[in-house]
Amino acid sequence: MQIKTLLIANRGEIACRIARTARALGITPVGVHSEADANALHVREIGRSILIGAGPASESYLKIDAVIDAAKRAGADAIHPGYGFLAENPEFAQAVEDAGMVFVGPTADTLDRFGDKASAKEAAIAANVPVVAGVAGAKSDPDEIAAAVREMGFPVLLKAVGGGGGRGQRLVESDATLKQDIEGALREAKSTFGSEGMLLERFLPEARHVEVQIAGDGAGHVVHLFERDCTLQRRHQKVIEEAPAWGLPRDLLDKIAADSVRLGESLNYRGLGTVEFLVAGDEYFFLEVNPRIQVEHPVTEAITGLDLVALHLRIAEGAGLGLQQSDITCTGHAVEARLYAEDPANQFAPSTGKITTLALPDGIRIDSGVETGDEVSPFYDPMIAKLIVHAEDRETALARLAEALEHTIVAGVETNRDFLTALTRDRDFAQMKVHTRWIDTRLADLTTPPADKTADLWRAVAAVLYVTKGRDDHTTNPWENHSTFTGWRLNVGDPLVEAGQRVTLMSAGNAGEELRVSPIGINGTFTIFDTSETPLTLTCVERGNGQWQVTYDSEVLMLDARINGDTIEIGTSANRRLFHAAPPLAFAGADGAAERMVESPLTGMIVEVIVSDGDEVAEGDVIAILESMKMEISIKAAASGIATNISIEKGMMVDRGQTLAEIAPNESEPT
Repeated sequence: MQIKTLLIANRGEIACRIARTARALGITPVGVHSEADANALHVREIGRSILIGAGPASESYLKIDAVIDAAKRAGADAIHPGYGFLAENPEFAQAVEDAGMVFVGPTADTLDRFGDKASAKEAAIAANVPVVAGVAGAKSDPDEIAAAVREMGFPVLLKAVGGGGGRGQRLVESDATLKQDIEGALREAKSTFGSEGMLLERFLPEARHVEVQIAGDGAGHVVHLFERDCTLQRRHQKVIEEAPAWGLPRDLLDKIAADSVRLGESLNYRGLGTVEFLVAGDEYFFLEVNPRIQVEHPVTEAITGLDLVALHLRIAEGAGLGLQQSDITCTGHAVEARLYAEDPANQFAPSTGKITTLALPDGIRIDSGVETGDEVSPFYDPMIAKLIVHAEDRETALARLAEALEHTIVAGVETNRDFLTALTRDRDFAQMKVHTRWIDTRLADLTTPPADKTADLWRAVAAVLYVTKGRDDHTTNPWENHSTFTGWRLNVGDPLVEAGQRVTLMSAGNAGEELRVSPIGINGTFTIFDTSETPLTLTCVERGNGQWQVTYDSEVLMLDARINGDTIEIGTSANRRLFHAAPPLAFAGADGAAERMVESPLTGMIVEVIVSDGDEVAEGDVIAILESMKMEISIKAAASGIATNISIEKGMMVDRGQTLAEIAPNESEPT
């Protein structure tokens, strides 16, 4: 059949991605959205979108009946689930088919087989594909799991049978944390996947993660589209992906690909799928099958020249693959980085809020689901964009990706940009001396900002540009006369305190620093004083069209600058930087009592309240567990004392900064 109208049962960048290919094929895309996504980019790009429920995914994107009703309302011939949400749900696939529409993906039987890791492992064994050793079958009793783990010996990986995409996995490394690890794994498995069943597997500490992209026509014809390497992971979540798998013997990779095809053929696989493996030395072991399109599919598209969404839709229409294995070639090397709204300095906690600035580099492929002015919601995955680079070789691809990241600017939320940049420039990664836990072993180095010898210069330039150019009626600059400088003396007789206009600048990793810009001097010079009264002298001359010439310490630097209200963006050929200006004293210290107020660090849902009113707590004790954007966050006491005024309960939604409890001093402590 020919698909004329396609309902895209997803959101964000993948919904935008699917819609673009659908239009190119003459198919009309229709979107769906939650109340929280009413103004989202995918709604705007697709052009027509149907409301399916409230903000939480369980009340919208995971509601099968609501999605089916939306498809009927749209007159859709088919539904593409994207990835996540209902993409691997066999009940959804069956409901689509029962409603007389085409499900763009595998059959419900295949989804049922691969959706359960225990049955997927059985299918791999039946196809003579090597698997990781472990305890047979799924387990859900905590005591039984604990006994099995102790019998296997540490470390052991607990894997939710319904998990996928890196979620639902927990590494147990010692008996000291065994009980809480099991409880956390079971809780996450039940809340996220609806089943507490866990697989117990031997953990391979220094393995690489290699996956093979397959495509099948549903009638026994299956091909592979080469492999991807997804070894760089944190918390079992992929960070940087690439294709092909550099540094591994081609004969080994060919064996892995052949096993993947054989597994697909054994089940008459239909659609796109990814067979995932761990590679340790010259051995490899089956992990799982993701029976859907993957987040990292663009790197496969880059090296093969194929449009995987178009192939997906062709298969769904019953037109077959239209190609043989010999038709598929691999050219060059591709790398993808996932830019997330998260804070590496705060254990990679999700960062919610409005994106006030989003500037992404030109010259590479960008798949994004947000734009400047959009909100990062607590309800969904916090991905901002995927940056994809394709080059003739891996070294060039990594260098271009690093440059692209350095030219990426995001403001309003914290991001992992600098963390990604550090990865792309790391020597061990360049030589592929990494494994799936390598990031954990280097986390401190990778999240520590490198010394920036030019930081003072950039702040000084930003301050000068702000007080001389680009202010308007909406800025927080406290001076009304923007055309002249008026100096004053704060402490008469002290020449170091002579000042011009003051401005507090914030930038990534900088909580705010007040600078003073002197009145303009001879030959257009300015002197800028920091908080330690250290002077820095430079000249700034505008050359037109946002071009500025800065002279400093006998050097001339050409840069681009954009000033929009209180935002100053500065760029050179090397990188870009963003500053925000605020009134003086905007960041005065908070009251000392603030540490006794337990506040939510994020917007999210309380999944567990650990203490009760009157309980004695020590500094660092967990007060509650918050779930935000698929991640559990432990909210801890910043001081010891007695827990009081607990205002939360399990299942409650809380806002960022909301007071959850107070820690009163013990009677023996001074107040």
